[in-house]
Amino acid sequence: MADHFHEHDHSHAGHSHSHGHAGHVHPTLRPSVLGWAMAATLGLVVAEVFGGILGRSVALLNDAVHNLSDVPALGISYLAMRWAERPADSEKTYGYHRAGTLAAFTNAFVLVLLSLWLGYEAFERFRSPVEVVESWMIWTSVGALAVNGGITLALVRGRGDLNLRSILVHNFGDALSNIAIIAGALVIHATGAHWIDPLLGLAIGLLVLWSSIGILRESSHILLEGRPLDLHVEDVARAILKIEGVQEVHDVHLWSLGGGHHALSLHARVPDMHLDECERLLASIKQVASKEFGVDHTTVQLERAGLPAKSGYVMPEPAKQ
Repeated sequence: MADHFHEHDHSHAGHSHSHGHAGHVHPTLRPSVLGWAMAATLGLVVAEVFGGILGRSVALLNDAVHNLSDVPALGISYLAMRWAERPADSEKTYGYHRAGTLAAFTNAFVLVLLSLWLGYEAFERFRSPVEVVESWMIWTSVGALAVNGGITLALVRGRGDLNLRSILVHNFGDALSNIAIIAGALVIHATGAHWIDPLLGLAIGLLVLWSSIGILRESSHILLEGRPLDLHVEDVARAILKIEGVQEVHDVHLWSLGGGHHALSLHARVPDMHLDECERLLASIKQVASKEFGVDHTTVQLERAGLPAKSGYVMPEPAKQ
């Protein structure tokens, strides 16, 4: 057997690219759902701007800006879903799965900046309180709650996808902020405590910041070739070492391609064997990676057991038993 034998798992001779097994989560949403969500959000922003101006509510205006940030986020995510459907080509040999991850990172980064601005505006309103019109706050927020709640329910099927989850978390936060504004308006009406309005604005900013930082960390982890959070290199190596004929595993790398697709590369040392046996061994390694760990792209380099780590032999002698 040659000292090095490479095998790539990807769907033709010597390749297997299986989908739908454990560890894979594919969004079940049609991109058109995001298009409708974008149109509804634009209408909501207009309504909240009018409601915020007429009701003199910084909480409503902050929420309008918050919702306005959903529009480019939804647009980017729509394009990302379209890109992710494109097959691999000579330019993007792994495909476009990370388009959604890049969209999530961009959205989250913008939201972090936005949340800091919302917090500053709310702080300024603390220093200069303004009397609000509670009825505008209540009815505008009821309409906003219906829109955000509907979008959240429409997107919940795709919550396993990081890109869609960034939109889902944002809309869920919008729905919570609408409930808070309604409750705050009722308290202001009952007590006359107008400082509640900027307090709600500050809380909305903190909510956006908290949710965005989590998505920013997860998406940057994928973009930096981090291992899938639910997989461990040691577990994968131990499982492959249980395969008959595999004597050593090293140089193991796990990373996510985005969209629930994982990749694995490793070096395996095996005894001298016929090429047919090598093929069976490689098939076993790919099967373990796929079925036990949800890895759908596996690259294996076979090396002869008993040789030093860096061997210059072209046709080495059989390993001494």
